[in-house]
Amino acid sequence: MKRIAIFASGNGSNAENIIRYFQADSRGAEVAVVITNKADAPVIGRAERLGVEAIVLPGADIRNPDIMLPLLAGRRIDLIVLAGFLLMIPSFLIAAYPGGIVNIHPSLLPKYGGKGMYGRHVHEAVVAAGEKETGITVHYVSEKCDEGEPIFQASIEVVPTDTPADVEAKIHQLEKEHFPRIIEGLLS
Repeated sequence: MKRIAIFASGNGSNAENIIRYFQADSRGAEVAVVITNKADAPVIGRAERLGVEAIVLPGADIRNPDIMLPLLAGRRIDLIVLAGFLLMIPSFLIAAYPGGIVNIHPSLLPKYGGKGMYGRHVHEAVVAAGEKETGITVHYVSEKCDEGEPIFQASIEVVPTDTPADVEAKIHQLEKEHFPRIIEGLLS
């Protein structure tokens, strides 16, 4: 059984969707732990309600190899999935999990990526630029923000009447539909 650690900083809708996906059927993998850097993040309650351990660690602990490497090794983690995690992944984790850390970004990278481009900020920028399409990118994590090798992209149409909230709703649907399936494919 492959074991997944989800890193999340916020609401946790993607984390919950991934947990439910792997709990629904015998897919050869399970979410073993959710790690967050925010003590008040709603993802904690979502994970706990589904029987998944949730651990709150300050950024300094996440950047400490003496804390993170034993924590992940002790849970036999095979894949780290970023689902709305707002800290940069430290280089020691990238080295310890080569090709084993993935992220989902709410745009068609390389457009609208990089520092400060997450969540609603991305959707506002897409609408302000008058884009005709946007989407999601699942990518490997590298030491540069949103510059890891793409694994998968899916797009949606942006119509002139779309607000950032409309785009966000369409993106959430793409994330829900594709992200767990892509994770499963990476593990098989």
